[in-house]
Amino acid sequence: MPGIGQIHRTEYEIENDRDRTNPVIIVEAPGRIHFLGEEESGFFISAAIDRYIELAVSFRKDNSFRFFASDLDERKRSTLVNLKYKREDRWANYLKTAIFLFNNLGYPMKGLNISFCGNIPQNIGLASSIAIETAAAVALRSLLKAQINDMELAQKLQETHSALFNHYASLVDYLTCIFARKNQFLLMDNSSGEVKKIKSPFSRFNFLLVDSRVPRFGAEGELASRRADSLKGLEFLSQKLGGASFRDIASTDVLESLGDFPEQIRRRSMHIVEEIHRVNDAVDALQRCDLASLAKIIFHSHESLRDLYEITCPEVDWLVKRAQEMEGAAGSRMTGLGFGGCIYTIIRREIAEEYKKRLEEYERIFGFRPVIYDIKLAAGVRVVPERRRVNANTAH
Repeated sequence: MPGIGQIHRTEYEIENDRDRTNPVIIVEAPGRIHFLGEEESGFFISAAIDRYIELAVSFRKDNSFRFFASDLDERKRSTLVNLKYKREDRWANYLKTAIFLFNNLGYPMKGLNISFCGNIPQNIGLASSIAIETAAAVALRSLLKAQINDMELAQKLQETHSALFNHYASLVDYLTCIFARKNQFLLMDNSSGEVKKIKSPFSRFNFLLVDSRVPRFGAEGELASRRADSLKGLEFLSQKLGGASFRDIASTDVLESLGDFPEQIRRRSMHIVEEIHRVNDAVDALQRCDLASLAKIIFHSHESLRDLYEITCPEVDWLVKRAQEMEGAAGSRMTGLGFGGCIYTIIRREIAEEYKKRLEEYERIFGFRPVIYDIKLAAGVRVVPERRRVNANTAH
């Protein structure tokens, strides 16, 4: 199978007047997992994974933007005048985010060819769309020789995405894609943008992603309801205890203050406050290589998502329970939006196959065939080395 650079040149060489001197910038950007953390708290422990978007960009001699998703064999096009969010453009809207970013910064945006492919599993919360945006932005930064550092790029991507799509984007997703390092976790603060790298102690363990294959109907509405409950809980707690965020309140004893809350708001608030403590405790456990304590923290986090935040489902709980039964599992938890989707399991290498075998009953019980991915903690976005760019330019 040809690489993305070869696909890019083959797709556009006729329309791009066979100009083989036209530079092609090729960038790889990874998917990601949030291992612990909650949006309302702003703290996350995350990592990039070894599943990628690979994207190529080159200039055109006209003012047209030509987009090609090689996995889908789909093409879209636009111009700067007509560049705006369009529902029917789907994946192309993520490419527009990067173009908007640099146009807003004052860089001259003429015609572009952008092609991409990837192997990040879709629709299970691994941030493939963030990888597309970040890969395109890093490629354009290189092509335009733009003077913008990594932190500024992450912040500008968040702002541009929020404006273009008219909904909030999480800074930590961009931070993970940009700042991740091989075999490291990232502790991130969504409010300040602070990133701290922590070496993984799991050299003898496998990381497994298990896609439950449960379709998520109505998840957005349910999540909006939980965010609304959380905001009400924060408002009540702020009136009693002071503080502008859950992290301000987490250091106090909130149990007494939550006693007279409506039950649903109490549960949501308790989950967020306890998750802040779990993130801090997990960082300590990681740094001390205390895997037994870390496993308990991760399992408790899933139980909190199930019982307090109520965004899991029986299928996902069943998958986590199978790991919890096994000695040698260092944690298993839902990741992503919830109401189906994906879990991760950290398990000793020698019993990983036994865990997979225990999941064979899943389809008989629930009617869905789970998909299991063996993954590694990977490095963040990178420009592909010059040698491969040369190959991409000369391949036909």
